[in-house]
Amino acid sequence: MNPTVASADTAPLLLRAARGEAVARPPVWFMRQAGRSLPEYREVRAGTSMLQACRTPDLVTEITVQPVRRHHVDAAIFFSDIVVPLVAVGLDIEIVPGTGPVVAVPVRSEADVRLIRALEPDDITDIDQSVRQLVEALGDTPLIGFAGAPYTLASYLIEGGPSREHVRTKALMHSQPAVWHALLSRLAQISATVLAAKIAPGDAAIQLFEP
Repeated sequence: MNPTVASADTAPLLLRAARGEAVARPPVWFMRQAGRSLPEYREVRAGTSMLQACRTPDLVTEITVQPVRRHHVDAAIFFSDIVVPLVAVGLDIEIVPGTGPVVAVPVRSEADVRLIRALEPDDITDIDQSVRQLVEALGDTPLIGFAGAPYTLASYLIEGGPSREHVRTKALMHSQPAVWHALLSRLAQISATVLAAKIAPGDAAIQLFEP
């Protein structure tokens, strides 16, 4: 579906609302990991880690479609996690149930930043495949893609995991501004590349996560 050629009357509700057009009601979709409260989600995820599921196109497709199939929501959210592109460039990150992403070697110095390489399209061919499968499976239902914004990703990398106070992040930001800017520049490239990989094959909308 090409939203630039769809008329205002026939375009999906999500796209009309995103353009600022008058709509009868707000569009509705599942945000939380594509609907992980659903029993069919838990069944299909059994025995598979979060990161494995995020990198397996058939699982991504099935999990993304589940809320649409069950509840007929107005859009589908791409099943993934914001740390997937960081794992794709070789960083040692594990998504721990009940905790979230845990970074084996937190970023604390210029040398650590230099170890983070650029994300290339060939690193995430599974995402391209997943989007293409989803566009076909969803038909007229729009697909929303997302990525972590640089600050959010930087905080995970510096803190070593989820944090409410971001103490280490703020300390590095103020004490080593050159390292901070280098880290955010690298993460901006990674976020932009993963969003481009989702837009090109057919995402109708994107979200950038930032606190």
